[in-house]
Amino acid sequence: MLDRRNFMKTCSGMGLAGTLFPGVLWAQAEAQGAKKITKEMIDNAAAIADVPIADEYKEMMLESLNDQAKGYEEIYKLHIPNSVDPALVFDPVLPGMKFETERKPMRLSKAPSVAAEVPKNLEDLAFASVRELAELVRSKKVSSIALTEMYLQRLKKYDPTLKFVVTLTKDRAVAQAKKADAEIAAGKYRGPLHGLPWGAKDLLAAKGHKTTWGAGGFENQMMDEDATVVKRLDEAGAVLVAKLTLGALALGDVWFGGVTRNPWNVKQGSSGSSAGPASATAAGCVAFSIGSETLGSISSPSTRCGCTGLRPTFGLVPRTGAMALSWSMDKLGPICRTVEDCALVLDAIYGPDGQDRAVHGAAFHWDANLDWRKLRVGYLKTDFERKPDEEKEVAKEEPAKTPEEQKKREEQKKRREARRAQAEYDRKYNDAALAKLREMGVNLIPVEMPKFPYDAMVAMLSAEAAAAFDELTRTGKDKLLTSQKDYDWPNSFRTARFIPAVEYIQAARARKMTMESVAKVFDGVDVIVAPTNGEQLVITNLTGHPAVILPNGLRGADAPKPPSDDPGDFTNAGGPGTPTSLTFLGQLYGEGRLLAFARAYQEATGFHLGHPKLTL
Repeated sequence: MLDRRNFMKTCSGMGLAGTLFPGVLWAQAEAQGAKKITKEMIDNAAAIADVPIADEYKEMMLESLNDQAKGYEEIYKLHIPNSVDPALVFDPVLPGMKFETERKPMRLSKAPSVAAEVPKNLEDLAFASVRELAELVRSKKVSSIALTEMYLQRLKKYDPTLKFVVTLTKDRAVAQAKKADAEIAAGKYRGPLHGLPWGAKDLLAAKGHKTTWGAGGFENQMMDEDATVVKRLDEAGAVLVAKLTLGALALGDVWFGGVTRNPWNVKQGSSGSSAGPASATAAGCVAFSIGSETLGSISSPSTRCGCTGLRPTFGLVPRTGAMALSWSMDKLGPICRTVEDCALVLDAIYGPDGQDRAVHGAAFHWDANLDWRKLRVGYLKTDFERKPDEEKEVAKEEPAKTPEEQKKREEQKKRREARRAQAEYDRKYNDAALAKLREMGVNLIPVEMPKFPYDAMVAMLSAEAAAAFDELTRTGKDKLLTSQKDYDWPNSFRTARFIPAVEYIQAARARKMTMESVAKVFDGVDVIVAPTNGEQLVITNLTGHPAVILPNGLRGADAPKPPSDDPGDFTNAGGPGTPTSLTFLGQLYGEGRLLAFARAYQEATGFHLGHPKLTL
């Protein structure tokens, strides 16, 4: 019997990069230089689509199929830009759900005590929180221009090692900082972000500066208007000091300029795709940054670099002016040093902009004094208790046919064993987190996520991403992207050509069932505690629920070493002296409660106070 998965993988690797078109049939016609689709092509396409078609029906199909193929060509001629979203809009809100719409003033934590005198070396403030820096700037003990010049200098100093800068926006930053100082001196204080330097993931458009998407072939791309998030941070008085790296087209940490590094271990990549924002924030080179997540791109680099990251509810922060990868899954959010920092940034960037049709009019209210003890807190019991040896074993394989194949299998086995050893070692950090929460007086309610074929639903992301960069694949320009491994976008975009439209819709229907089932889980709790590296990451990105990822301790000298030393290898993660993380999940548009609870844990543990010891 035909193994469809392997067959599709084989098809995608047959050198069809420049000839694949929507619809497997038309792809075959083009590949063979044919004028029309034939019955033989229908047979081949039917095998890929997993739909048997009787001979007597094929003749009936030919005319319609050839007409459809002509239609594909007409759509190609439109040269649809990445900024155009589909007519279909994903909405995580189910019938009967309610959320707060009335905006209220923020209630910040008590003003931190600041020294009577500014440190002689301003770099002593490099790792200060947004809340601390805000108080220094508000009270005029530190100027915005001084902070800006300090962070610009650190960006220049550490970029050669960490490779996290695409573009320094020095002139823009200096002008903004001088304006901030003048406004504050005149008594016009805009709020806690006023005068604070920040960095943008380089998928956010900033007028007058390149927006490269981290990808070869887009190095000189310019946008005519600022992204909504950039505009809103301008309005809050924040100072944009740099466009920071992302893995090419929002995948991983490999971009056209190299590999962005983890400040805790510069032999590792910083993970991605919000590679630069996490690395620069962790290295004390910006006060905060903005990243994005489609399927782990805030969670993963925040974990790797020991930052506090917030992935907001889908439809809370407008994505206008940001590169589109998956219209039904993309989200923008802050990467900071503390939970409250994330809240202060979110307050400045959320809400409808009249352009992103997915954004609801939900209100976010930050109250640092919210009584988190009254919240109902669940935990994913099975995920915390699952042992590495309970993970699925690799299916038995036929004996290797060549020495090369045997070597590849041995390498794969080595990596599996390394992952298992790391997972076993890291269990103690998750166990300690649950113990700490109970010590805080939290009554942890065991909950379980429903069982669905989640990986199959990710086909929606693959199809949308392939559509977002359709022309890149069809023209063969995907070869300009730096990384060309089997899990990189060029191969994924080609493979996505073989996803039938019907299966995309079926995945969307299964996703709706998932949303309904996960909503029932959240009916009983306000917050869920979860291991960061688990199935919840896929589930909640599909349902649109918010997540806070925060540091949960450093691995000891006895931690298992990664199986690879290659900075561009995604398995080169963990190891001695690197951060671990914990994830808190919240109800849709429940960021206020979620962040208040996460902050309580962060304050009780203090893991966020550590920072990497950078050397040149």
